[in-house]
Amino acid sequence: MITATTSTRISSRTGSRSNLRTGSGFRSVRRAAWLANAVFWSAFAVLESVNHGWLAGGLALVFLILPDLTFLIGLGDAPRMAKGQLPPRAVPYYNTMHRAVVPLALMVLYTFGPFVAWPPLFAALCGWLAHISYDRAFGYGLRTKEGFQRD
Repeated sequence: MITATTSTRISSRTGSRSNLRTGSGFRSVRRAAWLANAVFWSAFAVLESVNHGWLAGGLALVFLILPDLTFLIGLGDAPRMAKGQLPPRAVPYYNTMHRAVVPLALMVLYTFGPFVAWPPLFAALCGWLAHISYDRAFGYGLRTKEGFQRD
């Protein structure tokens, strides 16, 4: 027989389980994992740059910076935005450039695709993944359609 006290305990226990993913401990572990990922992709980009020359290094550096250039899309709307808000018309571009699945899918295509391998392209993808990983490690994620940071 379930009493009101028992059902309260059950619901509070299940509530605490659902909050495990949003707790500060989980957030710290997730950010540490993203930071380790960022260091890995940065090291890989440097390795590719050393092995394949200045073009690979240049592209890795460009793609390390490129995802944040999507801020320029809505530059004219910036004065009307709240602090920390990205103009809504720039959000789809920003979110696309900040999803790890995009450069990972391109890496798979690069690895198994029918075209000729070009090492500077792989270095650029490493730089892009490093950028995304650093953003996540420092707490910058995707944006809502209104342009605010998602939690």
